[in-house]
Amino acid sequence: MAVIEVISSRPNARDYNRYTGAMIDTLVRTASASGWTVQRHSADALGTVGLLAATAEAEAIVVCGGEDIDPVFYGGQSGYVGEGTHYPRADAAQIAVVRRAATRGTPLLGICRGHQIINVALGGTLVEHIEAPGHRNEDLPVEYILTEHPVLLDPNSRLASLLGGEYVLVQSAHHQVIASLGEGLSVAGWAHDGLPEAIEHHSLPITGVQWHPEAPAAVRGQLELLINGLSAQAELADARFSRRLVAA
Repeated sequence: MAVIEVISSRPNARDYNRYTGAMIDTLVRTASASGWTVQRHSADALGTVGLLAATAEAEAIVVCGGEDIDPVFYGGQSGYVGEGTHYPRADAAQIAVVRRAATRGTPLLGICRGHQIINVALGGTLVEHIEAPGHRNEDLPVEYILTEHPVLLDPNSRLASLLGGEYVLVQSAHHQVIASLGEGLSVAGWAHDGLPEAIEHHSLPITGVQWHPEAPAAVRGQLELLINGLSAQAELADARFSRRLVAA
């Protein structure tokens, strides 16, 4: 499994780097405990060519959270409310990995920013800033920025089946959401205020969640269920590949 973060070191944002790094550590430990051999990659360090090479043999991919995507990748405008540092080298690399995963049918999970990367990679757009309360805590230290809220899942979605029902509590911290959907994607979950909070592809094993199942206060077992979903999708992909070899 390839776990892809934006950047591994933020000297000018040490608290944020430490907090996001700890959540990715949790993700790596959970995936490892589920039987995966995990390789962790920095998209900014590797760039597009390097990241594609490093993840070429990955049987599943997780694109993690982080900073806003540079608006140049979805036709947005800079100067929006809440705009921070962008890492366009990382954006381009992660977008390339998602597009290749879609071509190959590689199981892929996007978390927060990763959820948005999936949408942008497949041609979708983002709302650059939302004023709606309840999606993150404002003006607090980074360790308190996450907030809990409910998400209503489409009862016919893979996510509802995977997470065991239509209603889940999540931990989120975001100020952007999906606007127009990328090709082949549908909304699989909505926040308490009706904003999209999860997506999945109609036919490919690609899922995005706007929340953080790897957060310290996330509902126990939620991350494990999502990792198990990737495992099941990878096993199915292997079985299909084996059948193609036999047929050939």
